[in-house]
Amino acid sequence: MFFLKMISRSFSRQFKRRLLIAVTVCLSATVSVAMLGVVFDVGDKLNAELSTYGSNIVVQPKSDAVVSDLYNTGDSAGSASGSSSGSDGGSTSDGSAAADSADPTAFLKESDAQKIKTIFWAFNITNFAPELNIHADAGCVGSGAGSAGSAGTAGASGAAASAAKCKATNVPIVGTWFAKTLHMDSGESTVAGMNGMRSWWKINGTWPKDDSEQAMVGSALAAKLGVNVGDSVTLDKTIAVGADDNTNGGTGETGKSSTERNRVKVKIVGIFDSGDSDNSAIYMPSIAAQTLANLPNSIDKIEVKALTTPDNDLARKASKNPNALTQDEWETWYCTAYPSSIAYQIEEVLPGAVAKQVRQVAALQGDVLNKTQAVMVLMTVLSLVAAAIAVANLMAASIGERGSELALLKAIGATDGAVSRLMLAETAVISLVGAIAGALLGSGVAQIVGHVVFGSGITMRPMVFVLVFVLLAVTVLVASLSSIRAILGLRPAEVLHGR
Repeated sequence: MFFLKMISRSFSRQFKRRLLIAVTVCLSATVSVAMLGVVFDVGDKLNAELSTYGSNIVVQPKSDAVVSDLYNTGDSAGSASGSSSGSDGGSTSDGSAAADSADPTAFLKESDAQKIKTIFWAFNITNFAPELNIHADAGCVGSGAGSAGSAGTAGASGAAASAAKCKATNVPIVGTWFAKTLHMDSGESTVAGMNGMRSWWKINGTWPKDDSEQAMVGSALAAKLGVNVGDSVTLDKTIAVGADDNTNGGTGETGKSSTERNRVKVKIVGIFDSGDSDNSAIYMPSIAAQTLANLPNSIDKIEVKALTTPDNDLARKASKNPNALTQDEWETWYCTAYPSSIAYQIEEVLPGAVAKQVRQVAALQGDVLNKTQAVMVLMTVLSLVAAAIAVANLMAASIGERGSELALLKAIGATDGAVSRLMLAETAVISLVGAIAGALLGSGVAQIVGHVVFGSGITMRPMVFVLVFVLLAVTVLVASLSSIRAILGLRPAEVLHGR
């Protein structure tokens, strides 16, 4: 009882000093809880933010992926570092419509694309869009029909004649989805398409509607063609036909094939500025591009945007050879949202496809995450150090002001250990009050950071509070023992053992 009375009296006698200690601990707890709360939840937030800037997994036909690997024409199915010339002679990057001046020769089925949403990590697939990347002549006038001939010779001449009447030749065309509603066998529905995949584009007008004869044109190409929103553009493409044509990219045997010109007229409903070589491309519904190229139900690429976990040693090992994993490693890898495990599961549901992560995007996500977490942890450590220094100074000043009181206690028989325990108890009580208040404030600050920076709240984990309370307890204990030792001349071990 006497011990409790001494503690309560110390609060009333040195209320301002005790309040400063409580405020110091409260501020440290606020910063620590807020920063650590964000640290433990920032992974998903950052991945969600970074994934808005494009796909992090690309799906290709297996033959195209093999050629790309053999001749090093791209890094992991779409490296951001790979470039080639577009129709305007400019350099293009991954995901660009003008990434290759030649039309694809291997295809996937467009109807299989929705199977991506049936994998184990389906809910981590935030968006995807199939693409048919072809080239055509734009702004053409005249009949546009080329004459047929043996082995396509005359047909090519006719095509060249028609091409000469076009405002732009060899224009990159991307047939894709924009906001297509898919109804899954499970009864669920989802929306996929370029609306979500290219959210950073600046658009004058609207996105085209799926299964229509609408299109959107890049700003550079729109200026070249002299078109605005509401105008129409005629697209002509030379295609190969023949007795043995398989209507899916077949060209027939030599001497049995010819060429003809296909024409599609589309209405421009939007002009976009992508900030890259896509400004020289046309995006249109996949059905229109397939009709133009005479490639029904065909795509040559699928861009996938997924929420992923940054790679670690296990993920890197699995990406090289999944069969080299042990059973436990396999289960851990398969049931974790690594880019490589999601890509592997996509390959399982899409026949003849190879899915690979865009390594630059994945590496960027992991690098940014690690740096962000390091900064936040550093701020937490600095706040704890500042709190320790402040508490030590306040404790030393408090003990110095109570010199006569402590001398009286020792005169009536109190030992140095008893006096030390009294000081520690007083500091512990006021620090606990400050820590609880700081934890509540820190939770609020974390939510504010989440909504301001990421647009959503932060999930506070119990381990954050436990960790902060433990760190603060150690910090306050060390600071208090240092002050008591300086005043009473005791070693920390003597204080703790009550001698």
